[in-house]
Amino acid sequence: METRLSRRQWLAGAGLGAAALTLPTHAEAAPAGRWPSSSSGADHPAPATGMEPGLPGRDYRPVEVPGGVKLPWKIVDGVKVFHLIAEEVEHEFAPGLKALCWGYNGHVHGPLIEAVEGDRVRVYVSNRLPAPTTVHWHGVFLDNGMDGVGGITQALIQPGETFRYEWTFRQHGTLLYHPHHDEMTQMAMGMMGMIVVHPRGVPEAERPARDFAILLSEWKLEPGARRPDPMAMNDFNLLTMNGKCYPGTGPLLARLGDRVRIRFGNLSAMDHHPIHLHGFVFNVVATDGGDIPRAGQWPETTVLVPTGSTRDVEFVADAEGDWPMHCHMTHHLMNQMGHGLPNVMGVDLSDLDARIRALVPGYMSMGATGMGEMAEMPMTGPANSLSTHFEHGLYGPITMGGMFTLLKVRRDWDGRNDPGWYRHPPDTLARPATATELARDGIAAPDVAPPAPAGGHHHGHG
Repeated sequence: METRLSRRQWLAGAGLGAAALTLPTHAEAAPAGRWPSSSSGADHPAPATGMEPGLPGRDYRPVEVPGGVKLPWKIVDGVKVFHLIAEEVEHEFAPGLKALCWGYNGHVHGPLIEAVEGDRVRVYVSNRLPAPTTVHWHGVFLDNGMDGVGGITQALIQPGETFRYEWTFRQHGTLLYHPHHDEMTQMAMGMMGMIVVHPRGVPEAERPARDFAILLSEWKLEPGARRPDPMAMNDFNLLTMNGKCYPGTGPLLARLGDRVRIRFGNLSAMDHHPIHLHGFVFNVVATDGGDIPRAGQWPETTVLVPTGSTRDVEFVADAEGDWPMHCHMTHHLMNQMGHGLPNVMGVDLSDLDARIRALVPGYMSMGATGMGEMAEMPMTGPANSLSTHFEHGLYGPITMGGMFTLLKVRRDWDGRNDPGWYRHPPDTLARPATATELARDGIAAPDVAPPAPAGGHHHGHG
């Protein structure tokens, strides 16, 4: 006889007094470090219905949302009550780039909803948009009439109306929410968010020390435009983590030796995202369908997060440094002004530049040796636009933007503040080779002249 319960059985257990039904158990996620761990974990029984609301500290370690926020709640007669407000939001993707988007409670993306397995929740959704909307609780097991699909499971929430959704969480994991009405427009304008439901009954010592949630998305915002383009179907030019593109993304901070969980959700319109973390091997421990049993977990340095899904990874932060974490689709590491440029690789543009300078003093074409040269140049782009090469690190320009951030691991981190750039100990930093070293090891110097210093300014693209 199969022991796994169907969703129908789970839902039936709420109102039919099926005391014999038990929910699937929570298998402790296997911690990984730079190499996979082979240790085994314990099982923790899932809660029965009707339990008191879960509380931070007592029942779970609160999740962190780098660059984002969480939705506040209050308890009314044993029910956790949330209030989502759909509204227009002026959102800043990164310093120098803002747009009028649609979001929730003044934020893009919407605030993360946090709860505990067994919690009864009531979510009020108020509509301040000029169009009707709904909210679909993506991956949540609930009654059909709470599923949030316009025209199928509910009437639309008209402008000025407030709807009530209510259910009991009979699962734990990383889930999502978004409209299920005019999805192409409303999601492209920024209306989406994450849900984290913690397992109940996990001892404090077995919870991760750092628990992060990151929602991946993509946008089309023409340079100088005031609103995103919801009609775009390809060539998205802003790729974001929690609604921010680098250098606007928030870093992930951890102390050396911390066990870290990162929850990725992807509500991009068209693209999957292979998220790569430098310096560590992590275990993929959960999907939006639930925990992966210990025996089924696998080690990775890159996790593919398909659109419409979530993936949770865990590892031990056992190496100090500033470790990049980014989508490995290379065009997803660019911002607006790195898209749609002509290919001039290998082209001698000196004669063209001289002719154009007669009309635009100081003009200089770029891209003949790649996009990196743009990072060396101070450039002024159109108003309300963002170049890829925007930030300088400890050793020079950072030629990445978009879906990129840093995991900062420090032995002496104070638990609160960004520690700044990592200062490498002697003999642990790559450096120019000396002539003596090259001669000793029989390495010939490259027969390539260094590039001449660039002069002048480009007229816009960066």
